[in-house]
Amino acid sequence: MIRMRPTCVLILLTMVLSACASAPAAVPTATSSAPDVPTAGTLIDPPKLLSDFTLASSEGGKPLSLSNLRGKPVLLYFGYTFCPDVCPTTLAEFIRVKKDLGSRADQLAVLMVSVDPERDTPAVLERYMKAFDPSFIGMTSDEATLRRIGGEYGLFYKRQAVSGSSAAYLMDHSAASYLIDPQGQLRMVYSYGTPHTVIAPDVERLLAERR
Repeated sequence: MIRMRPTCVLILLTMVLSACASAPAAVPTATSSAPDVPTAGTLIDPPKLLSDFTLASSEGGKPLSLSNLRGKPVLLYFGYTFCPDVCPTTLAEFIRVKKDLGSRADQLAVLMVSVDPERDTPAVLERYMKAFDPSFIGMTSDEATLRRIGGEYGLFYKRQAVSGSSAAYLMDHSAASYLIDPQGQLRMVYSYGTPHTVIAPDVERLLAERR
């Protein structure tokens, strides 16, 4: 497990990028070897207390605050519903995390904040998130609010026009996932491709701390 102080978090997060508008760099080509699967997340030590924010949610557009999820570990991800590869792959891994938790799966909250507020309305997010798991929550906001929130996570995103596609544009965006403890503190950061077998034990440890 990698340990990192909060002062180094933004440096790390700005390096963990993935392009949804094109094939991710980690995808092997015919002449390259398969990428290494991450075997650990990055431990934030000491934990970093995160600022609260309130956005429209996929639950009928009702406002939801990050602090409303206090008392549960939260897996937070920044993505969007038109994402062709990275986002669905990550959310599918989160389904496996919940499966690994067994009877305690409902004690974990999974949250995706959209980097494409123009298209990702609460209704669109509701259909998308529930297609993965009925408990998964989407959140959306205006551009200014997203940039303010994203700064704390080292979020990168950029619109990319595409041709020959039904989508007018796709979004390049950072692909890290964040594990937040029940007290609202950032505890772990996971790079894209981190498997459920790494994430689930970390969630278990946070659940054990509550006892």
